[in-house]
Amino acid sequence: MELLTGLGLATAAGLNAYIPLLALGLLARFTDLVALPQPWAWLENGWVMTIVAVLLVIEVVADKVPALDSVNDMVQTFVRPTAGGIVFGSGTAAQTSAVTDPGAFAQSGQWIPVVIGVAVALVVSLTKSTVRPAANVATAGMAAPALSTAEDLTSIALVFLAILVPVLVLVVAVALVWAAVTLIRRRRRARTAAR
Repeated sequence: MELLTGLGLATAAGLNAYIPLLALGLLARFTDLVALPQPWAWLENGWVMTIVAVLLVIEVVADKVPALDSVNDMVQTFVRPTAGGIVFGSGTAAQTSAVTDPGAFAQSGQWIPVVIGVAVALVVSLTKSTVRPAANVATAGMAAPALSTAEDLTSIALVFLAILVPVLVLVVAVALVWAAVTLIRRRRRARTAAR
């Protein structure tokens, strides 16, 4: 179950880096749903949550504007995998002593959940970055707000599913893969037809 939780959180981070970070911090600080291990407790710090909330607002606005959303995706290509690693590591309750002792972290293998989270979020982020420009071109930018809103809502849903019902993360992950493959195939067909 911990791996499914981590998978759901990292997938959510691939769509929007700040939603799972803020959700983990808020849920850990104000509810009993999440108890972060000590090395990850900084996520529930008030200053950290405030900064993440401000970055979330900027991301949500920038992601709704055609052309700016593609620039935002390029910048977020570095942020989303980092967030994915953090939320996968904290979501699987890995006691990452590396925060204070990097040598112990490397020797213990506790870096593995972080690397898995980085990889998952990177794949989701790159897929999003591939699909979005094609959708913008095909719809003259009209799809940007709708796609962005759908991605944000999916990210929120994934966070709560990952925490409350991790098994359903698999269903959502399969649906996301199917949707991405379908969009990419349509894009290829449209290019072929245009030639």
